[in-house]
Amino acid sequence: MPAEEVFIALGSNLGDSITIVEQALQALDNIGRCRLLARSSLYRSEAIGDIPQDDYINAVARIETSLEPMALLLELQAIEHAYYRNRENAERWAPRTLDLDIVLFGNRQMNDSHLTIPHPEFSRRRFVLEPMFEIGGDRFIAGYGSLSYLIDKADALRMEKLERTDA
Repeated sequence: MPAEEVFIALGSNLGDSITIVEQALQALDNIGRCRLLARSSLYRSEAIGDIPQDDYINAVARIETSLEPMALLLELQAIEHAYYRNRENAERWAPRTLDLDIVLFGNRQMNDSHLTIPHPEFSRRRFVLEPMFEIGGDRFIAGYGSLSYLIDKADALRMEKLERTDA
């Protein structure tokens, strides 16, 4: 299978979130048949939902992979597991040590009980859209529009870009 470009959203708000997200970004480059092409800055954003919790540290990675979507999802879940991600908590938007979501996978669209591509809520999440724009430019996403259009329409949310320390 030829390699496809994939955008992965990363988030953490339990533990040393900055270190966790930085290490997870490195772990993406260590997945077999994957190559990290670009990574965004880190962003601090308020948590969504009604559960009182700490702010999130978010980022987006752009990778190239020849894995199929479900195989990549399993690799991402293994990374989450290494950071003690608890999926037993059925509460939506609960605090987490690490969350890795496939946002876009080439031009693919899929919807099954395990994986939906594009991610079903990415178009409303400024903490995903702005980092995507940073590393991918103002691309057009079929069925959604351009990233700049989506950013303009995204839910308002307190968010700040953090200074990169690796530059």
